Amino acid sequence: MKSLSTKKIGLVLSGGGVRGMAHIGVIKAMQEFGLEAQLVAGSSVGALVGALYANGTPIMDMLRFFKETPLFKYNFISIGKPGLLDTDRYESVFKTYFPHNTFERLKKELHVVATNLEKGEELFISQGELIKPLLASAALPPVFSPVSYKGSLYADGGIMNNFPLEPVRDKVDFVIGSNVSIVAELNKKNLTNSLQLTGRVTGLMIYAINREKIKKCDLVIEPKSLEHIGILDRKGIEKAYAIGYESACKQLETLGS
Repeated sequence: MKSLSTKKIGLVLSGGGVRGMAHIGVIKAMQEFGLEAQLVAGSSVGALVGALYANGTPIMDMLRFFKETPLFKYNFISIGKPGLLDTDRYESVFKTYFPHNTFERLKKELHVVATNLEKGEELFISQGELIKPLLASAALPPVFSPVSYKGSLYADGGIMNNFPLEPVRDKVDFVIGSNVSIVAELNKKNLTNSLQLTGRVTGLMIYAINREKIKKCDLVIEPKSLEHIGILDRKGIEKAYAIGYESACKQLETLGS
């Protein structure tokens, strides 16, 4: 582990809603093993966790950010925009944690990805204004409205790139990948309605698209038990965090042996 701590480490954080709290557990484990990433890339919730990490936010404050940020609030209801909730309303919440609102003021290099809905393209962002790109990367349709950024409408980065390895791979010596959009074996009793079926098919598609990139990481942490936590289930925050922490500790112990 000591030899690894001398290398330049990159950290890739996938999308996956509340399951992304496992990323915070991974970061906690890394810190306990004396490991710090110098370069971070994230998509959707991975972009948010990555930004907090790059900002030097303590672990407990990272969890507090997700616990205290109102997911459903009556005055956040979207009016005249597609999406149930108006993503722009969250800007003031984010400013509490990112008062400087710029990539350049972060303590680590950060890359986030968002999806340009008009052009059908992914966009990597690592410079300039911070909060708008973070909101865009995490704006999961149809729950959250798209975000207007530099003249175009952007939404969840995970639509086109749920595991953004690209900005990291060639810039570091060792890549740690935390993937919370996992595909565990599922019993047919969990596929009894259209919603469950849609969730399973979407999960399979996302995993298939990103599987080869995940395999290219030097260390991959993807706890299968996360699949039992709903992507919008706020009650699963602590559980997902604990699962990520325990899984990362086991992986890192193996690495050091």
